[in-house]
Amino acid sequence: MGEPSSNFLTRTVEWLRAGYPSGVPRQDYVALLGLLRRKLTDDEIHRIARALAEESQRTADPIGTADIESMINDSVLQAASAEDVARVSARLAAVGWPLADPPAD
Repeated sequence: MGEPSSNFLTRTVEWLRAGYPSGVPRQDYVALLGLLRRKLTDDEIHRIARALAEESQRTADPIGTADIESMINDSVLQAASAEDVARVSARLAAVGWPLADPPAD
């Protein structure tokens, strides 16, 4: 993988850590992955899922890569409520995640 892509994934995981310093709560994964899917490729989403699963092993409610992958494959945003999306969006926006799509020229 090239350096720019690797750097972007690293920054993305850092944003997620800043927004969720104690780890991502299980109930936020569906909305979180749905929001990320709007900005990232499938490969990037799967790499981030692996990183989050590894990190979650240090929390009280760990989640495995297979569980996250299953969430990704099960129509991620369809299961997220509007409240879930708003909550996760607010957390990510607070640490600088670019939620708004750039204007089309």
